[in-house]
Amino acid sequence: MVTVLVNENPIEVEENATLSQLLQKVNTSVEGIAIAINDEIIAKNTWKSKAIKNNDNVLIIKATQGG
Repeated sequence: MVTVLVNENPIEVEENATLSQLLQKVNTSVEGIAIAINDEIIAKNTWKSKAIKNNDNVLIIKATQGG
């Protein structure tokens, strides 16, 4: 297991887990979100293959509507 910060909350995931697997673990839909790892935006088409490393800082940004 490795520990990553997801929106400043520590989460344990399997070693070599991908971003897609992390999203499933934290029950987050892939619709309307962007993800950055260690302040670098990650392209959506790489989420299934992008591995998460121990101590990565993952930021999940959700689009919102306002008015």
